[in-house]
Amino acid sequence: MEFIEFRAGEHRVLAEVALTPTQRSQGLMWRTQMPVDMGMLFVLEPQSRQCFWMRNTYIPLTIAFMDQEFTIMQLNDMRPLSDDLHCAEQPAHFALEVNQGWFAERGILVGDRLTPSLK
Repeated sequence: MEFIEFRAGEHRVLAEVALTPTQRSQGLMWRTQMPVDMGMLFVLEPQSRQCFWMRNTYIPLTIAFMDQEFTIMQLNDMRPLSDDLHCAEQPAHFALEVNQGWFAERGILVGDRLTPSLK
């Protein structure tokens, strides 16, 4: 598994990178907990509409849809075990899922840029 660290000011989150189609389709399904400063990064095809759901996902999550510069374009809270779709409103290059409230608790907003570094 590959990891990438993102920084926003003094805040850091370590994200597992979903690289393969299997990793992308499974995402964070079946996990019952995740450390506070962890998440999962999805590399997206920006020309198509990207949607996520929470089927078989037990952790409440917030998803950040980001452009190619890792600027947050949209934030959505997602309810565990829900088939509700959470879709990017405009083409996104990346999606980062973290524990619900992680961005809000740190004052990280739409328009903020995350700085990546490989781990």
